[in-house]
Amino acid sequence: MTIRTRKFFGTLALLVLVVVWSLLGMTIAQTPWLASSGLLQAIFYVVAGLGWVLPAMPIVSWMSRPDRAA
Repeated sequence: MTIRTRKFFGTLALLVLVVVWSLLGMTIAQTPWLASSGLLQAIFYVVAGLGWVLPAMPIVSWMSRPDRAA
């Protein structure tokens, strides 16, 4: 697979990841046990805001891998 193809599929994967991550984050943020505590909300939003980076790192690493020599 060429780097151009990997970047295309990687971009699609990152878009899906961000959309799913944000929808899950919004769903969890509306739970009553979280909505009632300011401290838990702060912790949750920090974790949810930075947490998507961990699953995105392998995708970006795969996208930037060089092509194999033919």
